[in-house]
Amino acid sequence: MKKILLISSAVFMLTSCGLYNKYERPDVETKGLIRDAVVDTDTLAVAPQDTASFGNLPWREVFTDPQLQALIEQGLEKNANLQNAVLTVQMYEAMLKAAKLAFLPAISIGSTQPTGSIATLHTDPSVTTKSYSIPVTASWTLDLFGNILSQKRSTQMKLLGYKDYQMAVRAQVVSGIANSYFTLLMLDEQLRIVTEMGKMAKETWEMMQLQYKLGRVRSVSVQSAEASYLSTQTQANDFRRQIRATENALCLLIGQQGQQVPRSTLAEQSLPSEFATGVGVALLKNRPDVHNAEMNLAACFHDVQTARSQFYPNITVGASAAFTNSSGSLNPGKWLTTLFGSLTQPIFQRGALIANLKVSQLKYEQAFNTWQNSILQAGNEVSNALVNYNGYDANGQIETQRVKLLAQTVEDTKALYKSRGSSYLEVLTAQHQLLAAQLNKASAEFNKMQSVVSLYTALGGGGK
Repeated sequence: MKKILLISSAVFMLTSCGLYNKYERPDVETKGLIRDAVVDTDTLAVAPQDTASFGNLPWREVFTDPQLQALIEQGLEKNANLQNAVLTVQMYEAMLKAAKLAFLPAISIGSTQPTGSIATLHTDPSVTTKSYSIPVTASWTLDLFGNILSQKRSTQMKLLGYKDYQMAVRAQVVSGIANSYFTLLMLDEQLRIVTEMGKMAKETWEMMQLQYKLGRVRSVSVQSAEASYLSTQTQANDFRRQIRATENALCLLIGQQGQQVPRSTLAEQSLPSEFATGVGVALLKNRPDVHNAEMNLAACFHDVQTARSQFYPNITVGASAAFTNSSGSLNPGKWLTTLFGSLTQPIFQRGALIANLKVSQLKYEQAFNTWQNSILQAGNEVSNALVNYNGYDANGQIETQRVKLLAQTVEDTKALYKSRGSSYLEVLTAQHQLLAAQLNKASAEFNKMQSVVSLYTALGGGGK
């Protein structure tokens, strides 16, 4: 036993350099990761110095609509994908617990089963001999070369990665519910606009009928006005269909049967309009997918250490004991103990160990590439969300001006038509242009809200 320990200690001192290395984050360039949302040729080289990034805000401070908050809370409690992600984390927590217990000795009833027997002498059947043996074995693998340690660290990194996966699913649930809710508000607004326009088109149709009876217009004018009215009815039916489908999709997200969803209006929404994106390196911490990619990289790093440690000896020490009466000669019995040790040094494994190390190193390189790409993708998503918000905000302001102008145009053409200073075609054209502008304005408002949701998620929010 002493010789084995001395030999293993000598081998450890000579060959174990680097086996206990801890993972350290590789260098990564994050300067200019997020492009300026206005200047095409510049990037955000000087990021805001405050740490209160928009992505760090709790979702309740971003989505302040009480009815939306109730839906998000229900989704976080009942969404099936999120529940499965939580169960996955619990499975890896159990695996990590097992990996930590691998450092402890293994104790078991010995390789042979407990035995007992009763025998009688042929010369004297009245004399019986009772014998028994209860073996116990304990063994302990000395982790001098980091095999068990590296496996435990790899499991730890995988557990952290699955916790990131859970947070990513949580963020998807929050953003999915918010987007579906805002979609319903947009469709409600568009249905209201088309319904109001339908009333206006019906009034025009009735006015054309009266003018036709008076002989002032032809039948084609009446037909065109009726067709315009019927067009608003088909649009209204289409919006009702979309509302029903969106409600069903939202109910699925929050874990309930399809039904009507209580909600406010598009005009009542108030979302943040000033965004501090934080420094680029914050994406490495805040984004669950980026952090998950790094934890996978760390797990691969420790897998390389594990593969390298398998080239070194496997040392096991242990003891066995048996409580026995030595075939009936002793009563009561006594403990018989034995100490043992073994050293297994791999010599020729048909290239399996070398191949395993090479594969582990290649997987580490793949994980590194995936991590780097996830960082670039995060910056890309933040940049796109900022550009989209600015663009839709500008379009919304333009459409607001167009709606105001076209609403006045409709009133003016109606007045001119009544005084026979304008044709029925000008009235219909003005109404169609107003309807299109109003629908575009509602879409621009929705797209701006969706950009806020996308930016919040891209910055790593939605998980608090």
